[in-house]
Amino acid sequence: MNGSLHSPPNVVDVKLKRGSAGLGFNIVGGLDQQYVVDDNGIYVSKIKEDGAAALDGRLQEGDKILAINGVKLEDLTHRSAVDLFRIAGEDVELRVLKKFPNHVNGPTGPQPQPEAKSPVSTLEVLAIVAGAAAICAFIYVRLQRKHF
Repeated sequence: MNGSLHSPPNVVDVKLKRGSAGLGFNIVGGLDQQYVVDDNGIYVSKIKEDGAAALDGRLQEGDKILAINGVKLEDLTHRSAVDLFRIAGEDVELRVLKKFPNHVNGPTGPQPQPEAKSPVSTLEVLAIVAGAAAICAFIYVRLQRKHF
C-alpha cells in the first residue's frame, strides 16, 4: 500500500496508531449489512472525539475503507471486517476512498422537488365557497319573501 501515482486522487493512505480507546471510529456496511445501495463496502460511520482518527484528522464520516494493512475489505461481512480491525495491531494503515462532498446514501441524480404548498388547502377553499354560497342563498330567499 504505497501512495503510487496510479491511485485516484480521492484515494488516500492513512496511518493510525491504536490508542487506549482503539482507532477511534465506528464502521458500518458489509456484504450482509449494506450501508450504500448496491455497495458491500465498509464505511466510517462515526469518528470518536479525541480518538486516534480524530487526532489525525484525515479520516471522515462517510469515507469508504478499501483496505486495512493491505487486506482488501471487498465482499466481507460486517463481522469479518470488524475482526480484521481488531487483529490489525498497534500501527494500522488504511486505504481510504474519500467521500464525495455531496455523498448521500441511496439513489443519486436529480431528485424530484416537492410541490409548493399553498397556505390554504383545497378543503378550506371549498368550505369558504360553500359558506359564501349558503349566505348568498339565505339572503336571496329573505329578499324573495319580502317581495310577495
